[in-house]
Amino acid sequence: STRITMPDGAVLEVKIPEGARDGQIIRLRGKGGPGMGDGEPGDALLTLIVAEDPDWRRDGDDVITILPISLDEAVLGAKVRVPTVEGAVMLSVPKGSTSGKTLRLKGRGFHRKDGTRGDQLVTLMVDVPSGDAALETFVESWTGGGNPRAGMGV
Repeated sequence: STRITMPDGAVLEVKIPEGARDGQIIRLRGKGGPGMGDGEPGDALLTLIVAEDPDWRRDGDDVITILPISLDEAVLGAKVRVPTVEGAVMLSVPKGSTSGKTLRLKGRGFHRKDGTRGDQLVTLMVDVPSGDAALETFVESWTGGGNPRAGMGV
């Protein structure tokens, strides 16, 4: 719910429906200005403007978030807490995960008109620590990994 002030100064409490989208129009019956001829109040039309959020993005009925994970969580796999629109849940990060890998939390997205829900898509972003001497020493002596760009011909 939100409060709006009408042009005549009246304050209304308006319920925004679940799953509302940017640009959606909400009709408030009988809350507009007087109509032509009969003088009866018309309908007020509200156009929703949904603000951007730094942590969440919408794709249809799905919600997308980027989740930073540590290097050891990516390499070894882990169970990590991930925020959802209804509170944090545990997510299993598979061994060998890389930045850009997307995992799905079924039914954690936006509500649809039919009562079902979209999903939450969690894109992993590996946070490589800087200034970790032990890690730098290990990587300098590491001979594995190969060329990740070999498939691109470079």
